[in-house]
Amino acid sequence: MRPARTNPIAVIIAVGALTAACATAQCPPQVPAQGAALPGPLPLFPADNGWNLDVSAAPVDPASASFIAFIDNGGTRHLRPDFGGVATPSGSEIYGMPYAVVDGAQPKLPVHFDYPDESDGVDSTGRAIDFYPIPARAIGESQWIEGGAPGSVDQRSENDRHLLIVDCTHRHLYELYNVYHDSQSGRWYAGSGAFFDLDSNARRPEGWTSADAAGLAILPGLVRYDEAWNPAVTDIGHAFRVTVRATNGYVFPASHRAGSTAGALPMGARLRLKAVVDGKDPALRSNDPNVRKIFRALQKHGLIVADNGSDLYVTGTFDTRWNNDILNPAFALLTARDFDIIRLGWNPRATAAALASIALLPSAVAGGRSSFAVVTLSAPAGGQGARVLLRSSNPELAAVPATVVVAAGATSAHAMVKTRPTRRAATVTLSADLDGTTQTSALTVSVR
Repeated sequence: MRPARTNPIAVIIAVGALTAACATAQCPPQVPAQGAALPGPLPLFPADNGWNLDVSAAPVDPASASFIAFIDNGGTRHLRPDFGGVATPSGSEIYGMPYAVVDGAQPKLPVHFDYPDESDGVDSTGRAIDFYPIPARAIGESQWIEGGAPGSVDQRSENDRHLLIVDCTHRHLYELYNVYHDSQSGRWYAGSGAFFDLDSNARRPEGWTSADAAGLAILPGLVRYDEAWNPAVTDIGHAFRVTVRATNGYVFPASHRAGSTAGALPMGARLRLKAVVDGKDPALRSNDPNVRKIFRALQKHGLIVADNGSDLYVTGTFDTRWNNDILNPAFALLTARDFDIIRLGWNPRATAAALASIALLPSAVAGGRSSFAVVTLSAPAGGQGARVLLRSSNPELAAVPATVVVAAGATSAHAMVKTRPTRRAATVTLSADLDGTTQTSALTVSVR
């Protein structure tokens, strides 16, 4: 029973304090830390995120066999673990992706980008702002940045130089590509950078890159030691990041293309380990229970094409506990032919909401005035939202944006229809399309 009197301000303060305490409890005892435990719940991002989808029953793409043949390239491509520990005794060269964990007190710094128009952490003019919580130790210490060399060593032409940072207090993820710290200017530079809220399914805007070529977050797709070799984790609940030598366009969950090679897979394509090959379960080819756990994840969640690189190289974390004498021969037991390509762009959430209608408000305007196209779905949009395509039969007279997004949980969205003055009244047909379903509505444009 609710108390008769409640101080709402006190409740807000108490809830805020509890939230902060819970967030602090998710952080390591000391920060910044390299490769520390990540804030739960795991896997990263919501359960229905593209990285975490269960694709074990997803349909196979009609072109699966030809895609696999392209990967094989006339031979036999074997799976490779692209991760491990130190490559040199000094630890200045490493295998796999390191990541840093910081808390909410870590100062935010500006990063100057080669591609500011597709990066987070810039203002409306593309100027860098204080945004990325980069620990100072990444400047002069090794093992904080991909490749291993400190940030003050310029290896941008030799290495992708990813820097991944998790704010454990706020559950935020920051990822940078091709980073370098110029000691003379005191500035951080990078090719591109992206921000992700670990409690959100928000994707990058269509056509945008991230710190990865596909526009995806990197960290949630890494093979991590704390999952694979942890007996308390019975199921690795996410897909893994994989590279192929060439790509062609992109599909969900990716947002960015980085190639147009005919016959190649698009960014965002997903490979799934078959349940049966020659009458046997390929996940049982390895006797190691931890490797089998990784292989089971390949059957349930698959591999997502996230970058151009060597064929079938699976990305994992830098961790000195990895034993490549186990990993390398075990991964080599799987070949491209042990995988199917699931239907390109498969997204079970998108099918839940169908396009119901498009309406014009108002449906008649004088030329030069605006109307609004309102698209309505049959059900709330899923966690990624629904991207509806718009077209005009006469874009010179009545123009609409190419797309309008119905936000996650919403059933409608609107877009402005801009008209031009006309000397003759005309009727323009505006069309909306979602997953092959098209709805139309007529707009009358009169003489002003």
